[in-house]
Amino acid sequence: MFDFLKRTKLIKDDLKGMATLMYRDVSEDAWDKENLTKRNLDFTIESTRFIDMYVKRLMNTEKGIELLNKHFDNFVVRIGAYIGEVIKKNINQDFIWYEFDSVYAYSSALDEFHRSEKTYSLLYSKKRDIVILPLLETTHFLEGASTYPNFLAYVEDMIKKNS
Repeated sequence: MFDFLKRTKLIKDDLKGMATLMYRDVSEDAWDKENLTKRNLDFTIESTRFIDMYVKRLMNTEKGIELLNKHFDNFVVRIGAYIGEVIKKNINQDFIWYEFDSVYAYSSALDEFHRSEKTYSLLYSKKRDIVILPLLETTHFLEGASTYPNFLAYVEDMIKKNS
């Protein structure tokens, strides 16, 4: 009855800058320099294939696994922000990056979410009261617990469900 009293202020968390680090802050690896470029990572659905190739290399090489273990949260934010920006651009609606806790307090869209998991920023549509959790999906994928075979499948599914 008094749901409006429950609502708190949403706190924005613009991750587009983090997404651009996928091509702005590239390792010295020859493959990375050749493929993780602004031209290839142009926020189109097709560009997600480069992210999938990159992640496959990370998860299947000794050096990649070592990097993932040392910098897991950084990879989650960069990769998750990038795929989130691809989804956001291709849905072309009112999705904005917000801090998880502010959306949790503001909306019932996360009522079934278990707070025991690590929380990240998310995409939220105030108009439609819908959340998309690309950073959480990235965590699941990098941990081998995703229901999607790759990020491209996730991106396509989120765009289809939310357009």
